[in-house]
Amino acid sequence: MAFKDGFLWGGAISANQSEGAYNVDGRGIANVDLCPTGDIRDSVLMGKTKMFDFDENYFYPGKAAIDMYHYYKEDIALFAEMGFNVYRLSIAWSRIFPNGDELEPNEAGLQFYEDVFKECQKYNINPLVTISHFDVPMHLVKEYGSWRNRKMIDFYERLCRVIFKRYKGLVKYWITFNEINMVLEAPFLSSGLFIEEHEDAELVKFTASHHELVASALATKIAHEVDSENMVGCMLASIAPYPRTCDPKDVWKAKQVENQSYFFIDVQVRGEYPAYTLKELERKNIVLPFKEGDRELLKQHTVDFIGFSYYSSSVVSADPTLTDTIGGNLFPSLPNPYLKSSDWGWQIDPLGLRITMNNIYDRYQKPLFIVENGLGAVDVPDESGYVEDDYRISYLSEHMRAMRDAVEYDGVDLLGYTVWGPIDIVSASTGEMKKRYGFIYVDRDNQGKGTLKRSKKKSFEWYKKVIKSNGQDLSM
Repeated sequence: MAFKDGFLWGGAISANQSEGAYNVDGRGIANVDLCPTGDIRDSVLMGKTKMFDFDENYFYPGKAAIDMYHYYKEDIALFAEMGFNVYRLSIAWSRIFPNGDELEPNEAGLQFYEDVFKECQKYNINPLVTISHFDVPMHLVKEYGSWRNRKMIDFYERLCRVIFKRYKGLVKYWITFNEINMVLEAPFLSSGLFIEEHEDAELVKFTASHHELVASALATKIAHEVDSENMVGCMLASIAPYPRTCDPKDVWKAKQVENQSYFFIDVQVRGEYPAYTLKELERKNIVLPFKEGDRELLKQHTVDFIGFSYYSSSVVSADPTLTDTIGGNLFPSLPNPYLKSSDWGWQIDPLGLRITMNNIYDRYQKPLFIVENGLGAVDVPDESGYVEDDYRISYLSEHMRAMRDAVEYDGVDLLGYTVWGPIDIVSASTGEMKKRYGFIYVDRDNQGKGTLKRSKKKSFEWYKKVIKSNGQDLSM
């Protein structure tokens, strides 16, 4: 059997794409609330267009999302019916500390998540909690400049101390930052960073990165002090860059692109910055804002496991004239003629998952956790809300086979697998509801209209069978 007993099967979502209730029970506004749909979205996500308040000319899908704030009991019951023994979700920072810099937390927010975790406990589902899934209270953005400011470490530490103590015994698995390397690609979405015209964008992003890495190590330290049973992970958005040709220049370009993401995990797993990053920053005249104790903290408090997302691979080239990249993803990629693409242009590459698992495991020798993998597609339901999503089943089964091969034949140590979007939620990259990932259909459209009724897709029963067989039965 490829997967050991107790292998963690489940699904993953984020608070900002599912909960809605953006102004309920004392919750404050966060950066993720202020990402509208439409042509302006990418510019806002990348910190190029300033949107620090709601504008009546735009639609903000995260305000209501799928209202999981009020539907969580129904949704968790459906997850339990599929057989989940793990459920990855995130905490909305601004539910716990509405402004982010308060001395005392918001009890209503704390109680909400306690209720959610107890609901999971009722079904023997382990919560896997992301502390910061791109959320930053907007007060911290406006008042302090978000993660470019070292004071953010103190605010994050306060959040961590509160939640680790409050949820001791309810939560064992934690992730400090979702896709931490995304700060380099989409700084406002990832970290609440708007880049001012007079600023050096690279300096801002690497400064923020350092503060997040120190905060991550501090969170790991506190988690282990509060409960020795806690397991804390980091998380990488993996992009599996392939060289376009066997030209050594293309191969080197792919290595450079890979390193730009891996350096975060190098720090979180090995406890220090890799030489290649230090040399790159030296060439750019960027001085990291190290303070006394940072190096020791990073070295002594490394993570217990490596979480990562995987949706597709990418193709890169050293040739600057090749600019015809495929759309639909925040990571640019040239087309790969050997692969098919999803409705949004993401290249479907199951073997790329096995390659990625091997690369990460060979590099770090730490347990891995695939915390995001899924297919965004246009689902057309019948009158009862049923979707015959064979394309999703095909995508997932092929990736699970690659995952199984990495474990069974390559010896990769894998803790678990959580499908991204077990229920339809708002897309982070496009803000659409039309881009659906779930086993559960939610009646809501791109304009926020619909009944919110939940209904099972064909893939619901298929995933139930997969979990029951511990990944042995992947048949359609």
